[in-house]
Amino acid sequence: MHSIAKEELRGVSRTVAEIEWLLLILVLLYQFFDGPPPDDRLAITTGLFFYAAFVMSFRYANFYRDESRVKIAIETFGMLVFITWVLWFTGKLYSPLANLYLLVIITSALTLGKLATMLETALIIACFVLLGEHTTADSRFSLAYVSGLAGQLAPMVLVAYITTMFSADIRYGLNQARLLSETDDLTGVYNMRGFSIAVDRLFAQAARYRRPASMLMIDSDNLKQINDRNGHEAGNRMLKAVAKSIANELRNTDVLGRYGGDEFIVLLPETPPERAIDVAERIRRAVETTPTEHEGERLMTSVSIGIACYPEDGRSVDAIQARADRAMYLAKNGGRNKVVRFTP
Repeated sequence: MHSIAKEELRGVSRTVAEIEWLLLILVLLYQFFDGPPPDDRLAITTGLFFYAAFVMSFRYANFYRDESRVKIAIETFGMLVFITWVLWFTGKLYSPLANLYLLVIITSALTLGKLATMLETALIIACFVLLGEHTTADSRFSLAYVSGLAGQLAPMVLVAYITTMFSADIRYGLNQARLLSETDDLTGVYNMRGFSIAVDRLFAQAARYRRPASMLMIDSDNLKQINDRNGHEAGNRMLKAVAKSIANELRNTDVLGRYGGDEFIVLLPETPPERAIDVAERIRRAVETTPTEHEGERLMTSVSIGIACYPEDGRSVDAIQARADRAMYLAKNGGRNKVVRFTP
């Protein structure tokens, strides 16, 4: 999940960079074609120089090495300051570039969410008041001034609202699609795609900080017999019950996935071998003592569990998984309903 979120942030950050360069190009074109007075041209050129330096420091000088929402928020604020500076020297509220504020609103709505967009819109309103010409403190509270300001701001507020709503709907749809792609339909736990994404991050942390981690391979002992005798619906109920029994014995930081068929796989971060054996025994007992009701019949099952641990049993996810799998088969061949720790 974490790696996908980082990849999304990188994509969003690239879009923000394109918007920033678009803003610079639009102001440059105005300089070239409109030709403001020389004094104002110098001020605008100065603003262009400093804003370009600001963008390049964020984009190419590794001022912020990791992409984050905070970085994007700082960039949108810099965009807002630059636009206000340009408007001050190009006619203020009567500037043909006044609609550039829409770039700030759209960027914020697409990347930062509702609250940040509301704050950016409030800052733009404050900038509009600042840029208002020939207005005294009293006139700024007059009905004529307020109605005129509202008319100018209405399109921006409308764009902020619509863009934020669309962005929220799109983000929700993407999250739902990702959830479906990473979740096992029957049991509701991770499928192997989702499990691998989570495990790669957690295992990398264990390796980086030299922390222990353990993996459990869990196999239902008699699912085939239940399927043959009671039908696949009974087998599906049994699998869901086994998944629930396993999940009830895990912490929030542990990762549970369906390996395939009647097998499950668990990663236990920050867990040495002794603790992993304790967790596995609790899971074994929970499954053994939890019947599944089907058409008035109480169906019982058990599980065989293999354990392998980092760093004692391997230095990679694949090695730990293979050795936990080998230990699980030893548990099944040794009579089932057992927990076996891998030994060389």
